[in-house]
Amino acid sequence: MSVLGVSIWAMFVPFIVAFAVGVVQGPVVIPFLRRLKASQTEREYLESHVAKNGTPTMGGVMILLALFIGTVIYAPSHPKVIPVLVLSIGFGLIGFIDDFLKVVLRRSDGLIAWQKMLLQIVVTTVFCVYLKYYTNVDFTLMVPFSGGKSIDIGWLAIPILFFAVIGTVNGTNFTDGLDGLASCVTLVVALFFLVASMLLEGELEPVSAAMVGALLAFLVYNHYPAKIFMGDTGSLALGGYVAGVAYLLHMPLFILIVGFIYLLEVVSVILQVGSFKITHGKKRIFRMAPIHHHFEKGGWSEIRIVITFTLVTVVLCVLGIVGLKGF
Repeated sequence: MSVLGVSIWAMFVPFIVAFAVGVVQGPVVIPFLRRLKASQTEREYLESHVAKNGTPTMGGVMILLALFIGTVIYAPSHPKVIPVLVLSIGFGLIGFIDDFLKVVLRRSDGLIAWQKMLLQIVVTTVFCVYLKYYTNVDFTLMVPFSGGKSIDIGWLAIPILFFAVIGTVNGTNFTDGLDGLASCVTLVVALFFLVASMLLEGELEPVSAAMVGALLAFLVYNHYPAKIFMGDTGSLALGGYVAGVAYLLHMPLFILIVGFIYLLEVVSVILQVGSFKITHGKKRIFRMAPIHHHFEKGGWSEIRIVITFTLVTVVLCVLGIVGLKGF
């Protein structure tokens, strides 16, 4: 059985397996992280978050395991999923190290900024080399609303890849600040890439379907009020997935559309830090950054913010499908 020439089993099986693996982990992983005292410490100047203190973090391991098991069974027949797994798991491991240092070893800063950036560059380099020498995927970029036309930017493709991958990963990281926010936004983005892969015959249906299943399973425990947080382990892995699939489909430019929330979160932090430094701490653009906290400080509930950001992403993903074919 197939849809648009794509085997329905290549979507259904990874989704079911990833969802099942994700759900069954909850009763085991959450108590284990509690015993490990791998708990979140929330900032006191967000009064609504004080009650979250003690909530286990590092739940991204649940997403990673579900994604891996749901996808790897189709890797022999869909080899393009391998570099996506490499990028997702690679960034997930960076997040895991950072989380472990912060919440288990109680090193408040976790990885130092330069250490984290160096590791991100290393993982991105591995992904870039894999694409260049072990796949037939080139670095051309599909232009939205062009009817499927692509551009070749020559040697600039490499630095742009590093900028796009690392920028997307950190944008996803900034989005993870409210119960279910990063999970819901990325769930919609994963559904977009699932549809895009079907339309383009991109052979990435297994990894996207598995990500949808993994995130739905995680939301069973991560919806408000969250029983577990994904931590950097999860948020960096999600960014790796988004960037990886986008590049395998020649669609990094589409991240600017479907991943607008990630971009908005990053830009809000940059503007906030810039205004603070320029005015020597006298003026801030936002009540608090990233921008989801700005709305929270303005009286919005977590649920309202999550629903609003998710619906915005839904609209933009529909726009992205339109831009894919240039209708």
